[in-house]
Amino acid sequence: MHILITGSSGQIGTNLALQLLDAGHQVFGVDKRMNPWTERIPTLLQDLAAPYRDFAGGIGSVPYPQVDLVVHLAANAKVHELVQFPHRAMENIALTFNVLEYCRHNRVPLIFSSSREVYGDIHRYITEEQHADFSFTESPYSASKVAGEALVYSYARCYGVRYIVFRFSNVYGRYDNDIERMERVIPLFIQRMRQGLPVTVYGSEKMLDFTYVDDCVSGIRAGIERLLDGRVQNQTINLAYGQGNTLVRMAELIAEALQVAAHITVEPAKRVGEVSRYIADISRAVELLDYQPQVPLAEGIRRAVAWSNAWAARVPPGEQ
Repeated sequence: MHILITGSSGQIGTNLALQLLDAGHQVFGVDKRMNPWTERIPTLLQDLAAPYRDFAGGIGSVPYPQVDLVVHLAANAKVHELVQFPHRAMENIALTFNVLEYCRHNRVPLIFSSSREVYGDIHRYITEEQHADFSFTESPYSASKVAGEALVYSYARCYGVRYIVFRFSNVYGRYDNDIERMERVIPLFIQRMRQGLPVTVYGSEKMLDFTYVDDCVSGIRAGIERLLDGRVQNQTINLAYGQGNTLVRMAELIAEALQVAAHITVEPAKRVGEVSRYIADISRAVELLDYQPQVPLAEGIRRAVAWSNAWAARVPPGEQ
């Protein structure tokens, strides 16, 4: 297989690309930044959110190699930052439009990375894929994912672009410690606790479905195989672990894995646009992809801490 991955320098993109390369497949990455963790992934530096008009053989004037499928992961993905800077949500919509135009002109199927954010917070106990109520969109980020899904569905109906939409949930693990670029809670807590600093949890009851990156990638790879051979197409699928954990419990597990005392302060939830409870219904992933997540949060945190410690030991502090 020859797979094009947008957002190939991000956490999921890096893990997916390396696994595909190790399995003997060809990968072509597109990202607007260099990969901070590896040089193994062939990457074209390109801002996919720019306005383009030419999509025959590539996006804009840049030729792409012929590929079998696109995995579209590129996005501005930090919810609170898009509340502060909503133009980044519009960039998400623009780059998804450009990728879909590429798929349309070159007759290439698409895997689109959506988010559990599309369910909103008011209907937070309803997570079956067909029950998302987009009138309860919580933030510009979730709105950009709703719009992206709508574009995907319209391109399937109007132009025959085959797709799988995956709704991810709090993916964590290796290659996620670039918190200067995008602050994420698990690598941030690992870094602070390793330095002996306290951490703050906003919302004592906030409960989310944390997904270890290897489980996420295994689901994507199953989707790639089944979309290419026609067993699964034009489906929207939750891809998560299927179990909720509070942020307090997650912080406690990090302290245990680091073997340090936990200094956790709990404050009232205060960030606009963030979802306070989500546990995924993964029955469709199980049915369509034979998806069986293997890594519960305690084990995933142990692996994430081990990787982070190993990375910190070999990389100078200013480059971590």
